[in-house]
Amino acid sequence: MTSTTSSPHRVGDVMTRAAVAVGRGAPFRDVVEHMNQWQVSALPVLEGDGRVVGVVSEADLLPKEEFRDSDPDRFTQRSRLTDLAKAGAVTAGELMSTPAVTVHADATLAEAARIMALRHVKRLPVVNAEGVLEGVVSRGDLLKVFLRPDDDLADEIRRDIVDPLFPAPVEPVHIAVSDGVATLTGRVRDATRIPLATRLTRGVEGVVGVDCRLTVADG
Repeated sequence: MTSTTSSPHRVGDVMTRAAVAVGRGAPFRDVVEHMNQWQVSALPVLEGDGRVVGVVSEADLLPKEEFRDSDPDRFTQRSRLTDLAKAGAVTAGELMSTPAVTVHADATLAEAARIMALRHVKRLPVVNAEGVLEGVVSRGDLLKVFLRPDDDLADEIRRDIVDPLFPAPVEPVHIAVSDGVATLTGRVRDATRIPLATRLTRGVEGVVGVDCRLTVADG
């Protein structure tokens, strides 16, 4: 029986919808308590009707401890002006980094992963067109796709890639997936479609590798 499970291609498929957030006026201690209680490394900061105006992270909190007993010299004062300001901050609005680095629910998982890598963040607030918080996506959420069952992956490769590309193979195309590695074997008529099949299979969410052994029929 063929699975009807769809590949979770979008942020909205894996994000956490019950997102923990704080308002601009949240005290320093409340921010720390929320992070500790919910075991998160960053919190969206909201105002008004839930619009995300910034993000406060563990890195924003650390200057408070770093400069607690220090008397920075002039060079430090000039080079770390932002950190020194955060060392004296007492609310989320003073601590937060702004503008917030966010993503939309319809963004692909690859896009979210790219933003995280480029901006060096572990979590992204997910917002709608008006900037209102809809959820949060973390690195761990993006990795959930690699927990998809091998049978689901094989069914998707068959349904969305192999059958459309090779509707009349010389001999049946066999698809085997083991620990996320997909192996395609069989003989087909059109050699030009084999590289495309490999690329599309590699792009299936949850596939970690592709061993394409398709060959072309003589004549």
